[in-house]
Amino acid sequence: MGTQGGEMGIPLLEEQEEAVPDRITHMLVLSAFFAVCGSYVFGNAVSYSSPAESGIMDELSLSLAEYSVFGSLLTVGGLLGALCSGKIADLIGRRGAMWVTDVSGIIGWCAIFLSESAWSLDLGRLLLGFGVGLASYVVPVYVAEVTPKNLRGGFVSLCMLVIAGGMSTTYVIGSQVNWRLLACLGIIPCLLQLVGLFLIPESPRWLAKVGREKDMKAALQRLRGKNADVSKETSEIEGYIETLQQVSEHGIFHTFQRKYARALTVGLGLMVFQQLGGLNAYGFYMSSILERAGASSTAGSITAAIVQLAANIVAVFLMDKFGRRPLLLVSASGACLAGFLIGLSFLLQDYHQSTDVVSTLTFVGIVVFSGFFSIGLGGIPWIIMAEIFPMNVKGPAGSLVNLISWFGSWLVAYTFNYFFEWSSAGVFFAFSGICCSAVLFIAKMVPETKGRTLEEIEASMTS
Repeated sequence: MGTQGGEMGIPLLEEQEEAVPDRITHMLVLSAFFAVCGSYVFGNAVSYSSPAESGIMDELSLSLAEYSVFGSLLTVGGLLGALCSGKIADLIGRRGAMWVTDVSGIIGWCAIFLSESAWSLDLGRLLLGFGVGLASYVVPVYVAEVTPKNLRGGFVSLCMLVIAGGMSTTYVIGSQVNWRLLACLGIIPCLLQLVGLFLIPESPRWLAKVGREKDMKAALQRLRGKNADVSKETSEIEGYIETLQQVSEHGIFHTFQRKYARALTVGLGLMVFQQLGGLNAYGFYMSSILERAGASSTAGSITAAIVQLAANIVAVFLMDKFGRRPLLLVSASGACLAGFLIGLSFLLQDYHQSTDVVSTLTFVGIVVFSGFFSIGLGGIPWIIMAEIFPMNVKGPAGSLVNLISWFGSWLVAYTFNYFFEWSSAGVFFAFSGICCSAVLFIAKMVPETKGRTLEEIEASMTS
């Protein structure tokens, strides 16, 4: 949901730490790695229902309606996890929240693995959804809070790259193994993160927020390297936290105060455009879209997956070089073009034009969307969500933004087939129009956060 070559190429040498505090250290890499294991679980859980469908339905004798309930419960669980994600992360810390996601995920996968009837399948899927709903908030927040300002965009964008990797891996492995073994394999990243969290520090900013200054300094020193000078960063965090404590406001209704209006508008707006721009329509129903246009669903899906993965890799390296706003603008423009191309293809189909033209336009539109959406709108809204909210309202505000994202996800996934049957061209022209509106919204409202500390960003958003 990146770092330019010069930054990625900095050697991991202890003697350079004093001169270059904003650098990649072994502990920073380790912390990011174990955190984004939660993103892998997300991708794994989202894509599990596709390769497992025929095996589960045949072995457990489920009807299509029963399997549809099983698939949709991930979103229901995600809504529940999103609703309490900020509160949990504020109460027990970022690491504590990730432990909750792991326990929920392990129990969920075990329930699916051992299932002999629909109710245990559904319970497992619901628990998985709760875990990934919580992870979708806490993972990017943790990575953003432990990473230096000049590396933050690239590191947080790893979340989307790993989600895409988890989805692709699950599709590939799922085509070779049965559904029970696939569920069993899903436990591995949960266990890896569960153990790995013991080896990495808690978020320094959360520690400062709860009054654990000594632990905050120790955590920051571990992240930046034992010889690094962290006094400036420490004083910035402490000073900002002290200012917030003077106006301490933690309830959900406080997020609607005027001083938080811009941050809330940006956070909610980006999530609305991300979901209503058609993300789940393309992702969940790609095969049926391609088949309706007369194109090969296998070739289209594989090509789109490769392009999506490549675009996410490119985004990691471009994020901190060009900034968030330019990538968002390019991404929304490309998604607008993609929706227009697919809408045009189905309009031509309605007028009984050449099948080759229709299928080619649809294929190109799907690939264009996969590439352009992935470099910006796919992941940057989560990065900006982790950056713009002050610590004293980050929990409730983050929960609200996360909840809206999951609700939008469910809404598009639930309604797309109805709109697609009603007007195949119209629904994609609508997606195109929404993405065009996103370009205007980004240009007018979204700030550039590249190269700024979280404290600087949050202060500017509430001034």
